[in-house]
Amino acid sequence: MSVIREPTSADRWTARRVRETKGTSRLVCVTAYDACFGRLADEAGLPIILVGDSVGMTLLGYESTLPVTMDQMVHHTSAVVRGVRQALVVADMPFLSYQISDDLAVANAGRLLQEAGAAAVKLEGGAERADLIRRLTRTGIPVMGHIGLMPQQIRVLGGYRTQGREASSASKILDDARALDQAGVFAIVLEGIPAEVAGEITRAVKAPTIGIGAGPYCDGQVLVLDDLLGLTGKPPRFAKVYTDLRRNVLDALSAFKADVEGGRFPVSKQAS
Repeated sequence: MSVIREPTSADRWTARRVRETKGTSRLVCVTAYDACFGRLADEAGLPIILVGDSVGMTLLGYESTLPVTMDQMVHHTSAVVRGVRQALVVADMPFLSYQISDDLAVANAGRLLQEAGAAAVKLEGGAERADLIRRLTRTGIPVMGHIGLMPQQIRVLGGYRTQGREASSASKILDDARALDQAGVFAIVLEGIPAEVAGEITRAVKAPTIGIGAGPYCDGQVLVLDDLLGLTGKPPRFAKVYTDLRRNVLDALSAFKADVEGGRFPVSKQAS
């Protein structure tokens, strides 16, 4: 008979532990936005859970991540944290929470750790964020970088377009990755860039890279949970749907509706 061992502090994933996986093991990350799915991802043994500002599109019904607020990120991050025991919970810093000033950025990142219980934050941007990242890490706030396709800049980019296809753009992303690495990020998300460019970046930096729509040459991969579970109507082309949870939920709801309308639920005590 096997004995289930309770996790200890040595089992918990930290920013330092994630960084030390470089070249030794591949990282797995999914988004989560509540305690239920945070707990499930944790029980599955995933090392990183990202509370993404994608919550705006998956749960809140927005067309982009731009309307998501700090209060909403604190709310959803704290819910995920309550369901997690071992995984590293990383919280996205939403639009305008860090771009206005470094002082405001430190205060907002501090809220995600102090109020919500996150272990680290993620922010978008390249070399222009290096000084801020240094300040955050000196303050005691681990930072995950995010370059390539940056959803908070879709108004400038003109949509969700692959980045780094031209030589000049690829070179800029590589320079940004090196700047983030030198600034002290513990990992870098590479989104929406050609696989060859992602591979070059992965070889050039000490921090592990985590790809999303960036090919197989990264040190790890992240998917939006709703895409992975088949809850998204039209998932992106790079996503792999592992189960059709949308159909399962619809079938269950339809069965419940039929049972109620047909008088089969609830079953009376006499009938049982």
